[in-house]
Amino acid sequence: MRGVAASDDYLRFFPKPAPYDGQQEAMAAIRPALAAGRDVLFEGACGTGKTLAALAPALDVARETDRTVVITTNVHQQMRQFIAEAREINATEPIRAVVFRGKASMCHIDVGYEECQVLREETRDRVDTEREAEALADQAEALLADARDGDDDAAARRQRLLEELDAIDGDRDPDTTCDHYYRNLTDDAAVTRFNDWLFDDVRTPDEIYEYAGSQGLCGYELLKEGLDRVDLVVCNYHHLLDPFIREQFFRWLDRDPGEVLTVFDEAHNVADAARDHATRHLTERTLDQAIAELEDLTDGRADAARNVLTAFRSALVDVYDRARPDTVDDDWTDIPVRNPDRRDDLALAFLDRYAGRGIHRDLAEAVELGRELEDRYERAYRRGETTTRTECQTLQAATFLQTYLADGDDTGRYPVVGVRRDVGTGDVYGRAELYTCLPRTVTGDLFEEVHASVLMSATLRPFDVTADVLGLDTPETLAYGLSFPPSHRRTFAVDLPPLFASRRDDPEVVGAVTDALADVVRYTAGNVLAFFPSYGEAARYHDRLGDAVAATRFLDEPGTRADQLRQRFVDHDDAVLCTSVWGTLTEGVSFDGDAARAVAVVGVPYPHLDDRTEAIQDAYDARFDGADAGWRYAVEIPTVRKTRQALGRILRAPDEIGARVLLDRRYTAAGTDQLGAYSVHDAFPADEREEIVDIAPAKLRYALHNFYTDHDAWTGDPPPL
Repeated sequence: MRGVAASDDYLRFFPKPAPYDGQQEAMAAIRPALAAGRDVLFEGACGTGKTLAALAPALDVARETDRTVVITTNVHQQMRQFIAEAREINATEPIRAVVFRGKASMCHIDVGYEECQVLREETRDRVDTEREAEALADQAEALLADARDGDDDAAARRQRLLEELDAIDGDRDPDTTCDHYYRNLTDDAAVTRFNDWLFDDVRTPDEIYEYAGSQGLCGYELLKEGLDRVDLVVCNYHHLLDPFIREQFFRWLDRDPGEVLTVFDEAHNVADAARDHATRHLTERTLDQAIAELEDLTDGRADAARNVLTAFRSALVDVYDRARPDTVDDDWTDIPVRNPDRRDDLALAFLDRYAGRGIHRDLAEAVELGRELEDRYERAYRRGETTTRTECQTLQAATFLQTYLADGDDTGRYPVVGVRRDVGTGDVYGRAELYTCLPRTVTGDLFEEVHASVLMSATLRPFDVTADVLGLDTPETLAYGLSFPPSHRRTFAVDLPPLFASRRDDPEVVGAVTDALADVVRYTAGNVLAFFPSYGEAARYHDRLGDAVAATRFLDEPGTRADQLRQRFVDHDDAVLCTSVWGTLTEGVSFDGDAARAVAVVGVPYPHLDDRTEAIQDAYDARFDGADAGWRYAVEIPTVRKTRQALGRILRAPDEIGARVLLDRRYTAAGTDQLGAYSVHDAFPADEREEIVDIAPAKLRYALHNFYTDHDAWTGDPPPL
């Protein structure tokens, strides 16, 4: 292994003519931190080139120390940006890079993971058998001449070989193999062509799927085999945050964790993603299938399994029947079951209904039986007795129950029951869930295992909170605001009545917000993005603006394709787009150039404060033992981050201009003394607070008019004041 260079050789991986000042400073700080194995929290304003500022030094350290860089995101738009920038790097400094996506979207025969695993093994067995048959045939052919010359020993040996060949031919079953993977294993020339094509550029998953399909190959498996010793891998969060997938992923890379550098983009989302990957569920449907699976078994362990699973199912149904809402739709609705001073209602109902030799003993036997059934199902599939691979429902149910009983009263886990209606049958059914409140239970191990990580976002501060939440030990911290000309932007906090949830229907408040928002739309020289606390509020003000402004109005709604809506919006030059700050347009979707000239955030977009959020707050309070730690970590900081993300949708380049407008007294400096704990002004980083200008609603139109006039931004005459 070569020593780590101390120079700025990382610029060989920087494909642009020259870095921004902030990029240069960031690269110079990130390079030695990664070389020393230190994690980096890197906040940079939207549009300031964070990706290249992290990638260039990471690739340089990896090249010098024989490591692999894995860059990951949960935003599709960012994935496309990574690919574009990796191609730019490859054009100036050749790298071996692959873009990895999950199997489900890469399979040409559309089978699930478990079934694919069996097909792969059966296909490998088929190829091994065919090669063995070829070897036997060659040996038999070599003995033929001697047998014809009267060599009885050669004739006898040849006959035994032919009998072995007949037995092998009788065992072959092509229906249990995958033709695409078969060609991977048997057509060396096609595989060589694929690998040459793959590393000739940075290929997208769609390109890999299409090219491999045209060659009759399995691109997913070839991609896995091509991952070893690459310089750069682009992938989704789940490849790193799911512990099981991560272990396999590093094995495909042919790397120990300590030989991997990770770069997380949009890293303010890592906490929520980690919670999702750690959360466990068990539905009533799975319980029913498990109980049915046990019906005809005479094994004594089946009685134990049936006993414990039936008791839990009865408890689950009873709990949601007693507390379910009058209206149940096809979305999961939470039914809280946690108690402050004892086990949760579901666990208590389960214990009340269970009667037997002992829950833990019965569960242990259920798990043992489940593993044997799982093996039995796999053997049946391998032998062609079934056309699909069956998953053991007993094993899934019993392992969940073991975890539920062991961890359900942990402060960092939240037991909850859910209920929903099946849209096909109309039946109502439930599920038990063990929700993970503390992301560091997932991320702490990851960041300890890998050599070093860069976590980057436009909204990572406060850094100490991010480090606490994710389990990072004394990371290096870097923060760079907008380096573009300050004269090109204005940030206003408008002194409007606070848009508290209890006052959102107040005519005075609604009228004041409508008037101020109409001024933003009228006096912006271009398009306006308007973000609200919810889709409902977005629809309300979208309708109210109809009588107040002449601009074309667009409304984002749940299920709307963000890319199509964005394109329709930017095709105009005098439009307003109303959306939720919690929707898909807040992150990973940029409005470059003059696509949008102003962004308004209406109200402070606190999330719905349900029992899950309270459970997260309780977990943070217990873990960090600080005054209001739960509220700050779980509610206030994520909410302000969402606001900051919304503000970052515009001003993506030095020559762009734009205004950012916060419509609520809680954002103003003056409101800090008036509103106390309700104010969020001080939750913004200090450098961003310095740019926020308090303004009265009546003066907003004048400030916007003057700003755009100073920049000669109007097409034609500006609107009259």
